[in-house]
Amino acid sequence: MNRLLRLLFVILVAYPVVLAWLGVSVVNRKRLPHKGPAIIIANHNSHLDLLTLLTLFPLSMVHNVQPAAAADYFLKNRFLAWFATRVVGIIPVIRGGNAQQNDPLAGCAQALQQGKILILFPEGTRGEPERLSEFKSGLWFLCQKFPDVPVMPVFMHGLGRAMGKGQWIPVPFFIDVHVDEPVYCRSDKTAFISDIQQRFESLQNSALGREQ
Repeated sequence: MNRLLRLLFVILVAYPVVLAWLGVSVVNRKRLPHKGPAIIIANHNSHLDLLTLLTLFPLSMVHNVQPAAAADYFLKNRFLAWFATRVVGIIPVIRGGNAQQNDPLAGCAQALQQGKILILFPEGTRGEPERLSEFKSGLWFLCQKFPDVPVMPVFMHGLGRAMGKGQWIPVPFFIDVHVDEPVYCRSDKTAFISDIQQRFESLQNSALGREQ
C-alpha cells in the first residue's frame, strides 16, 4: 500500500463524496480506537461504506486503517486489483474459505500483528438497503487468535439509500454513524455472534429513533 496514494484517495475522493456530498453525523466518535491493533466491524449496504469509515479517522491515521474485502470482486482484473490493494489498501479475503484450513483471514491476522486497525464487514457482502443480514462466523475465528484485541461495532444508517446495491451514482442522503462500546472474543461462537448481531440491531433501532 502506498501511503501517499492512500492519503490522496481519502482527501480527493472520500472527503468530497462523504463529507461534502452526503454529510455525516457521528454518535460516540470518541469510542473509535486511537491506535491498533483493533477491529472495526460495520454493517455493509453500499460501496460507500468503506469511504465513510475512512473519514472517521484523522488523516495521520488512515495509513494504519486497513479493510478486508472480497478477493473475487476486487482482484477480478489487473487494474482493479492494483487500485484496491495499493491505493485503497484492502486485505483480500477469499469468501467461502475454510477458517481452519488455508485460512482466508491470514492477511487480517497479519495486519493485527502489525498493529493495524482492521475493518471487517461480518455480513460478508452488501445486503438489501438499510437491512441487516446474518453475520458470518469468520470474525469469531479471527478473534480467537487475538482475544485481547477490542472489537468495535459501528452501525451506519443511510448509505443503503444513498448508494445501495445496483446504484452507481450516490444520492445525497445524510448519514448517521453510531459507535458502540468495544467487545471482546468469547469461547462460545454462537453466543459471540449472537451478541454482536443484537448490538447492531440495537444500534439500528437507535438510528431509526433519531430519524423519527
